[in-house]
Amino acid sequence: MLAVSSAFIIAACSSSAGDAGTVDLEKAKMEIQALEDAFAAGEKAKDADAVVAYYSDDAISYGRNEEPVKGKSAIKERIAKRLTTDTTGNYSVYKVVDIFAEGNTLVEIGSWTTLNPAGTETENGYYMSCFQKKDGKYLCVRDMSVTTSPAK
Repeated sequence: MLAVSSAFIIAACSSSAGDAGTVDLEKAKMEIQALEDAFAAGEKAKDADAVVAYYSDDAISYGRNEEPVKGKSAIKERIAKRLTTDTTGNYSVYKVVDIFAEGNTLVEIGSWTTLNPAGTETENGYYMSCFQKKDGKYLCVRDMSVTTSPAK
């Protein structure tokens, strides 16, 4: 399943607009971790605008147990609804596990952990995000995540 998902994301992220230059993976990893940290901070602050800054205008987000959402405005709408209806006080932490890059395209494999207000883990999982560098900045064009929790 992961191989199929990986192939799908990489195929969806391919672009003819990029140059085939070498990418400094350590620098790129720091850039992507900063994006993940800003995403998490936006979620914790319940600021949908801060969260959606992560995405390109034409992004597609594949959430757990829901249909894909296409376009930055639709992604923002879903995020805003989730943030306004959440009363748990839980928050998530995202960590870059690995990255693969070529030209202006980068694929991240990461882990996420959800913590309650006391800092106790309540759930965790993994995600893949595909980024394209646009105007010197990486923006997410595709993402999907899975949980390690058993189905209920």
